[in-house]
Amino acid sequence: MNNNYYAIVMAGGVGSRFWPVSTAEFPKQFHDMLGCGVTLLQKTFSRLEQLIPPENILILTNERYNDLVLEQLPKVHPNQILLEPAMRNTAPCILYATLKIQKLNPNAMMVVAPSDHWIENETAFIEDLQTAFDFCEKNDALMTLGIQPTFPNTGFGYIEFNKEDKNQIKKVQQFREKPDYETAKKFLESGNFLWNGGIFIWSVQSVLQAFERFQPQLLALFSEGIPTYNTQAESEFITQNYALAENISIDYAVMEHAENVFVLPARFDWNDLGTWGSLYDKLPKDVNENAIINSKVIIENASNNIIRSNAKKLIIVDGLNDFIIVDHNDVLLIYPKSKEQEIKSLIEKVK
Repeated sequence: MNNNYYAIVMAGGVGSRFWPVSTAEFPKQFHDMLGCGVTLLQKTFSRLEQLIPPENILILTNERYNDLVLEQLPKVHPNQILLEPAMRNTAPCILYATLKIQKLNPNAMMVVAPSDHWIENETAFIEDLQTAFDFCEKNDALMTLGIQPTFPNTGFGYIEFNKEDKNQIKKVQQFREKPDYETAKKFLESGNFLWNGGIFIWSVQSVLQAFERFQPQLLALFSEGIPTYNTQAESEFITQNYALAENISIDYAVMEHAENVFVLPARFDWNDLGTWGSLYDKLPKDVNENAIINSKVIIENASNNIIRSNAKKLIIVDGLNDFIIVDHNDVLLIYPKSKEQEIKSLIEKVK
């Protein structure tokens, strides 16, 4: 196992579209969303440690989730958990983690991976990740693993590459914002667009050079803390300075400006598990296409539903089609799958 390989696992999100199961107090990455016996965070960690030493996997999360991470990942030392005292999107936390890693190992190669994605073929994932590491070791490159689109999804950003590029690893022409449905259909028809899955690979030198060029103020802010990183003084510096960082994603901060961006079309089956509908797609179904998680059910004249509850509760459904039915603690959600994007806005009404 290569000791120069590091991972940053992004585990600070709330996953509000999975309400009422996913909440600010207990987000989806800490749940066994598919009823398979492990949480999304645990699955992500076990996947990465097939290639990366466990002690080199850092968990980026909100300070309120520190105990949850330690409970679910017993291999992780508290020093591997980077706690965000404020929500500042992905660029500040990635830069913070990168500077910590650089201080430990200036020759480090890094992968940044979300904690809540589901990847079926882990062998293909590891092979693609190794290919990306090998490329970034030899080239000054910022890489991403692009996901082969399977339908005109309007909820993802897209990565465009040159149609004539026959190389396995392709130069990125541009990142495209989340499109409307007609634009997404054109993207798929053209054949040179991939979903942006938010998985990035680079060397610490390459990404820090990009921050120096495109985000000098952000780099200056976090560079002041270098003497404290990996020491007892680190926490105080981060508490005092983290909230001063601009709220900006790594895509806007660096990737959309850089010219040395490459994409490897992924060969593994991927799902971002962003909504109940995306979870439904990954689950086994009964003869009427109902997906059932941790539930005892009696179903009549009902199809294409996703049903989730405490296994001890009997749920009886009659006459419902294409619904989300979730019974969790003191909330019962019965909601059309077609309106799943509106679940996030429900939370404010509930409050």
